[in-house]
Amino acid sequence: MNKTIRTRTWILLFAVLLMASLAMTAWIMRRKAPGTTACIYSDGVLIRTVDLNSVTESFEFSVISERGENRIRVEPGRICVVDADCRDQICVKKGWLSESATPIVCLPHRLVIRLEAGSADVDAVSR
Repeated sequence: MNKTIRTRTWILLFAVLLMASLAMTAWIMRRKAPGTTACIYSDGVLIRTVDLNSVTESFEFSVISERGENRIRVEPGRICVVDADCRDQICVKKGWLSESATPIVCLPHRLVIRLEAGSADVDAVSR
């Protein structure tokens, strides 16, 4: 009988931990990003910023490195990778980035697109 109570306790503990981790994951995935400036990094270096609120017409551009090429599409309020010459295509499958807390990442090309608060190309100094 004592063994049965211990087993039930462990099962209950693992169930509670599993539910808590699932709830935390859902919360992280659904929270809004801190800003509307898309910052594009290649190999850890900021190469371009796009203020998604100021975009009025759709446009595309390519990020080319020695590892490969990513084709990026920008529309008012959102950004995505529409084409990449990597095998896994995870960055393309990620879809549009507009309010997500998770960035678009292309590991083979070392490309990261994330939303950040404010404009990354303007520095402000308080007086």
